[in-house]
Amino acid sequence: MICPHCGYDNIQGADECARCMQDLTFLDEPTADSFVEQLIMEDPVRVLKPAVPVCVSPDTPLGDVIRTMSEKRIGCLLVTDGPELVGILTERDLLMNLAGREAELANDPVREWMTPHPETVAEDDAIAYAIHKMDVGGYRHLPVMDGTRPKGVISVRDLVGFLAAYLA
Repeated sequence: MICPHCGYDNIQGADECARCMQDLTFLDEPTADSFVEQLIMEDPVRVLKPAVPVCVSPDTPLGDVIRTMSEKRIGCLLVTDGPELVGILTERDLLMNLAGREAELANDPVREWMTPHPETVAEDDAIAYAIHKMDVGGYRHLPVMDGTRPKGVISVRDLVGFLAAYLA
């Protein structure tokens, strides 16, 4: 890493120049090469207009949860204990774990099948941060939190819609 102040060749990732002691941390900050990249890095999750979350308690029977998801045509719902998020149940969870067994499992509480302690984002987090979490974790849905309370849900479809608006 070449110091822009004195030209010294420092080791990669150095926080300051070994010769002139000038700060080098700004060289590690991501930069946007296009307008869309800049939007993703700067715009907060709230511009995606997160969907109002559908929430159920951990004791809700799985049959009721499946019916709710089908009737509301949603891909996930949040499991809350009072105001606190404790889990998420997605269409992928249903497909991978329950397909063909709905009748025998209809009375199981959702807590037995949900993903506990899901990854979340805040409304003020950058869209790039949400994309990174979704990519690394393989998630299609992320709860959007206001402190410890779920405020919304974003999906891959929301991200695609956001990008399509600027790439069209």
